[in-house]
Amino acid sequence: MPLRPPVPATRGPTHVDLDWDALEIAVERNSPDTDSYLDLTTGRVLTITAGDPEAAINRQSISDNIRNFLRVDPASSREQYRWMERFVGSVLDEPLRERLVISIDGKGAFRRFKDVLLAYPAERERWFTYRADLLHWHIAQWLAEHEVTGTNEPPWGVVRAPQELPAVARPIAHGSEAPGEVLRRQARDLIETIPAIELPTAIAFLEFLRQRSAEQLARSDDPNDDHDPGTP
Repeated sequence: MPLRPPVPATRGPTHVDLDWDALEIAVERNSPDTDSYLDLTTGRVLTITAGDPEAAINRQSISDNIRNFLRVDPASSREQYRWMERFVGSVLDEPLRERLVISIDGKGAFRRFKDVLLAYPAERERWFTYRADLLHWHIAQWLAEHEVTGTNEPPWGVVRAPQELPAVARPIAHGSEAPGEVLRRQARDLIETIPAIELPTAIAFLEFLRQRSAEQLARSDDPNDDHDPGTP
């Protein structure tokens, strides 16, 4: 069971030299097997991963010095998925936007989204910049909430509230048929028109696609996979 210590009521404002890079990684990482804690005496981040031989020792160390540690609240996968949705809605290139809309439908959305952007370096860079701004704002808000101030400046400079991206496409209405379901329905309709003699070939190709998707999903649907700046 992950250790989730409460914030002591007597803890006051904290001023400490922060390890900003480690804090950024802890905030963007969202894994059920990992918890990160900010050491309020050193500014370092202690990360505990299930299965790590030192996990029990680190948990005990935190428990014994509970007032000196603050659990880092990562940006949730659901929240990061919403970032992705807003970004997709701002893409001007209609064919690319349609590909991205389809890519974020269903399990494996984060990886498919990044794979699509690989062929569009300008949009990929715009996404990373937008996501970084949101992460840094999340960090700033979290620190302010817990009255923690860094005595050193973050490497990314002054943090301001991220600007809303201009929506050039209407989002999918809640409850309407998702793009992926539309394509699946079209595929089923198409299969009905294929001569029976051709079905083994079609089935073999579909099996290949399913196996490839399974291998990709085995690498996890982590929004921070490969440190790239995912469905909830």
